[in-house]
Amino acid sequence: MVFRPDEVDSFLAIFESVKDKIAGFEGCDGVELLRDKHNSNVMFTYSYWDSEKNLDKYRYSELFADTWQKTKKLFLQKAEAWSLEKHS
Repeated sequence: MVFRPDEVDSFLAIFESVKDKIAGFEGCDGVELLRDKHNSNVMFTYSYWDSEKNLDKYRYSELFADTWQKTKKLFLQKAEAWSLEKHS
């Protein structure tokens, strides 16, 4: 996610307020916030899910809708999302 530089602190406050709720969501095995080393307004949330089904439950939850509504107002660019799996 690329945030407007003046909104980075707003996003960090949002993330801090919801990270434990996300991590406690059924099927979530952890959530992290990663920040680009060279562009402090570029961040990634990385969450681990035990199944696509539980991720979808989160994606359609009130928690996600409320968090996304607050967060998307802060973007400088349209956000991207990927679902990844470890390659063994």
